[in-house]
Amino acid sequence: MADPMRIRASANGEVVEVKILMRHDMETGQRKDASGKIIPAHYIKTLTAKCKDKVVLDAQFGPSVSKDPFLSFKFKGGAKGDKVSVTWVDTKGDTRTDEGTIS
Repeated sequence: MADPMRIRASANGEVVEVKILMRHDMETGQRKDASGKIIPAHYIKTLTAKCKDKVVLDAQFGPSVSKDPFLSFKFKGGAKGDKVSVTWVDTKGDTRTDEGTIS
C-alpha cells in the first residue's frame, strides 16, 4: 500500500483542524469475488492521532466505513509548526503511521 495517508493540519487561533485521507480497500467481508467466494473482511479498526505526544483522537472503525476513508476533526492545544502523528491498525494487523505539520 503506497502512500497510505495524506495529512493536512491548520491552526486557526487555538483550534487545529486536521484532515486525513487514508488509502485502504476497507473490505466488509460480505462481498463476493467473480468466482462466488466471499472476500475476507479487511478494514482499519483503530486510529490514533497525537500532537506533542498527547492523544488528541482515539477512534474505532467498523466494516461499514467506505474505501479510502476521509476523516476530519478539530482539537485545541496545537500550534503552527507542531507535528500531528496519525497511526492506524487494520484487521490483518498492518500498521501505518504518518505525520503532518500544523500550518
